[in-house]
Amino acid sequence: MHPDFRNGVRAALPLLLGVVPFALVSGVAAVGAGLTLVEAMGLSVVVFAGASQLAVLELLGQNAPLAVVILTAAVINVRMVMYSASIAPYFRPLRRRWKVLLAYLLTDQAYALSIAEYARTDDTDRRWYYFGIAVTIWVVWQLATVAGIALGANVPDRWGLQFAVPLVFLTLLVMALKDRETVAAGVVGGGVAVAGAGLPLNLGLVVGALAGVATGVLVERRADR
Repeated sequence: MHPDFRNGVRAALPLLLGVVPFALVSGVAAVGAGLTLVEAMGLSVVVFAGASQLAVLELLGQNAPLAVVILTAAVINVRMVMYSASIAPYFRPLRRRWKVLLAYLLTDQAYALSIAEYARTDDTDRRWYYFGIAVTIWVVWQLATVAGIALGANVPDRWGLQFAVPLVFLTLLVMALKDRETVAAGVVGGGVAVAGAGLPLNLGLVVGALAGVATGVLVERRADR
């Protein structure tokens, strides 16, 4: 096993405390939406994006039109475009099949941990470090989703598994707040996203992300001046 792959697996382990309940919630929600085991696992494997999976399941449970379901998932996952643009330069020398695989495995956690490591040192094999994180999260997510499907609606509300969703993202956010620019981007982006929570198709998330990026850029330019 490549040493940087092992390092990636090790780096991902603390986040699994949030990933597992998140995936359990997703599996339980799939049962609640009336999906079969094959359908629920197909959604988990093909989409592999927790926030959009939960939104899709909620809409399916409400018998929303398929076009609305697909559009909602796409809007929520627009942030992956920004992640891709940011991390792509590190993978430019790789062959296409590697790029396709790494793109499929892209998650908030894999992106945040990898970018932090790349900024810290140039000694890491970037492909294998990212792969170690991403594969670990993928495997644990699928297994925990199966467990959630098996549990179905038998998970007690007092377990509070829903809290795992914001907990994972709060952990990543705190790790990313390193300087004035990132703090400004986080505060503005989070504030706008919360204020726009009532917008249709979860557009508040996209608007918040764009506002955060714009704020970070403006603060950085002012600092350079």
